[in-house]
Amino acid sequence: MHLLRRVLSLSSAFALVTALSLTIAFAGVANAAPSSAAAPVRFTNACGSASPGFARCFAIQRLGGTTAHAQAVAPNVTSCTNPATGYTPCDLQSAYNVVNSTGGVGQTVAIVDAFNDPNAETDLGTYRAQFGLSACTTANGCFKKVNQSGVQGSYPRNNTGWSEEISLDLDMVSAFCPNCHILLVEATSNSNANLAASVDTAVRLGATEVSNSYGGAESSTETSTDTHYNHPGVAITASSGDGGFGVEYPAASRFVTAVGGTTLTRASNARGWTETAWSGAGSGCSAFEAQQTWQNIANITAHCSRRAVADVSAVANPNTGVDVFDSFNESGWLVFGGTSVASPIIASIYALAGNASSVTYGSFPYSHTSSLNDVTSGSNGNCGNDLCNAGVGWDGPTGLGTPNGTGGF
Repeated sequence: MHLLRRVLSLSSAFALVTALSLTIAFAGVANAAPSSAAAPVRFTNACGSASPGFARCFAIQRLGGTTAHAQAVAPNVTSCTNPATGYTPCDLQSAYNVVNSTGGVGQTVAIVDAFNDPNAETDLGTYRAQFGLSACTTANGCFKKVNQSGVQGSYPRNNTGWSEEISLDLDMVSAFCPNCHILLVEATSNSNANLAASVDTAVRLGATEVSNSYGGAESSTETSTDTHYNHPGVAITASSGDGGFGVEYPAASRFVTAVGGTTLTRASNARGWTETAWSGAGSGCSAFEAQQTWQNIANITAHCSRRAVADVSAVANPNTGVDVFDSFNESGWLVFGGTSVASPIIASIYALAGNASSVTYGSFPYSHTSSLNDVTSGSNGNCGNDLCNAGVGWDGPTGLGTPNGTGGF
């Protein structure tokens, strides 16, 4: 079913083993929240490794364990009953201070992913019904699914791993912005060219925000692909990656908001939550992308002469993962992490703010840091500086921090 999935076992020092016998370092669970002792917790990547010129999705499924927390309450979510063991919309809205937000009207958040999820709309309906969110369907005009060319129908071939990613992305938009319209654009394949073309399609069809939860290694040709992510007046987000310290594309593009990852846990503080840098979040200096003027700050220029990743962040550690409903070759309620969670969250916060038409790429948070939760502990590598170690102000794994309401977007 998942020939290219990588399985992570806590009992083997978090060694990641793929079905192709490839082994890579995955530090993404070092910031683990307490989990159930009843069964070992394992993790599996929804998408396998990608060849040059292709991207993989960054969704990570948690198998077993629980997210230890007291259930939060969000006034605009009518049901907080948890059907799985991850965070619900109630938790997420509480954590990022959007529990009273009524924004999103007139906004269309686009999700760009590869291949087809045949159950996308029905699974979305199940998730929203579980938490008392308004219906979002093709019939009522809230949801629209198209292929890479913008056509409803003639979808690409089905793919289980990317279907998990699609379900995750759709559910996160729903969790944060119930009033938003959702546009799903399914690229013909996971090639960089097809995914980039799908971003153009999303913008052409009226998306005000576009989330991209995928990536691959940087290359010397990426700046020629940047034109597809260069859409002034549209907030485009991209996951920073799940391999720890290192930069992936399109998060490296100077035209997107690069979204890193955190470990989110309940706390007895004024906020009710605490966050540390997730050790799996991607970060660093781009090898090819020019540094934009808004990144001319000491924490960046001391280490990077080019574009630095990330800009902002949100929950990503699968140990503090989120509830997702996916029924295509799956059992239904699942728990996911990865920076795939964080990208659609940030796109949805942009939509709640309703400010995308006036923002310049990823610049807005840099002049509104008081509306962000600064994440000051944790790391994703051993670089010895801000590029991999969280600290006061900007740092690589978490950028400027996580949303505290919509004011930073």
